[in-house]
Amino acid sequence: MSIAQDKRGGAPVGFITELSGVEAASVIYLRMWCGGPEAKASVWNDFASSLGADQGRRAMKSFEDLCGLCTTHGRRPLMRHSLNCKCLGADESCFANFIACAATGERDDAMLIATLLVRPDVAPLITALATDFGHALMRMNLAAPKDIRTQNEVEPLIHSHPTTLH
Repeated sequence: MSIAQDKRGGAPVGFITELSGVEAASVIYLRMWCGGPEAKASVWNDFASSLGADQGRRAMKSFEDLCGLCTTHGRRPLMRHSLNCKCLGADESCFANFIACAATGERDDAMLIATLLVRPDVAPLITALATDFGHALMRMNLAAPKDIRTQNEVEPLIHSHPTTLH
């Protein structure tokens, strides 16, 4: 695979503000997860404070396993933008749609999307993990992020970490 093909996954396809709460949260948490130990601790703190220690731990485990399997068995590395970037990359959009489909019971669609992320034999496992993670996000009752410039929106939770694309 050429470098140009690998970068396509990072091509902007929209904005975080165009996503539902679950979709936006899945992208933001993916970005945070890839940001190192401090960012991972922030993910845990969000889960524990919103869901309680037990449910937060289960959500964290599902998310850790999901990210680990995507990294280990991914068709290629998932491209992502920095946490503060308002753009939505192609891979991030795919991930967000995958989590949303799994969380809303659209298992066949989630399985199809999973095959874009990982080898086909791993797709059922990450779909089950995405379902658990998506349900946790739904229980957190997250609002979709909004652009504060329009006065109709709330800025998503921001934790600083190194940028990936821009």
